[in-house]
Amino acid sequence: KQRIEALDWQNVSSSMHECGFALVPKLLTDIECGELIQNYDNPDLYRKKVVMERYRFGLGEYKYFNYPLPDLLQSIRENMYPPLSSIANTWMKVLKTDTHFPDNFRELQSLCHAQNQTKPTLLILKYGKGGHNTLHQDLYGEVFFPIQVVLFLNEPNEDYTGGEFVLTQQTPRTQSKAIVLTPKKGDMLIFTTNFRPVKGSKGYYRVQMKHGVSEVLTGNRHTLGIIFHDALS
Repeated sequence: KQRIEALDWQNVSSSMHECGFALVPKLLTDIECGELIQNYDNPDLYRKKVVMERYRFGLGEYKYFNYPLPDLLQSIRENMYPPLSSIANTWMKVLKTDTHFPDNFRELQSLCHAQNQTKPTLLILKYGKGGHNTLHQDLYGEVFFPIQVVLFLNEPNEDYTGGEFVLTQQTPRTQSKAIVLTPKKGDMLIFTTNFRPVKGSKGYYRVQMKHGVSEVLTGNRHTLGIIFHDALS
């Protein structure tokens, strides 16, 4: 909680408004990263395992956490949400939508549960050589929060090569723009789940964004995704 409160939230907000993403260095310690990777094989923590190749999502696998979440992840989810909800509501306002997100995470969760979205969506992903993730959006139901977080648990170019994080932006009536990022171990990337507002000559309009992972060339790559809305039961 203290680490999250100490973040430069003005810089995070500016980056989110200008780019649709913000990179925060070293939110997690090396020890925390190692413990999350080590717990990948603990079946008690997870509700579901997905082999990505089976669904043509890519090559690799991921596991959804069970409730109750580990304390570290619950704390990140609850304490990241309030400042992100402020950013999200600014987006909704400039886009002139009727959507308004509550200030408190518990209230967002109540909205999800009212739509039968009760399953946790936090997940840990594992890729080996050749692993990749196709471009996608993590929506899970009618209620979705437009911002999510990914935590990077390995050191690029030491634990693995390749495996860059890829964002694409589809502006209306133009070709897609690709953004390629290589965050370091312990870093946190905040990015849009679905769309972001862009200011044009006639006001703001929305641009669609997707994310994925390029092919891992060597080694193993683990990340942890924190999505704020729950999934359908």
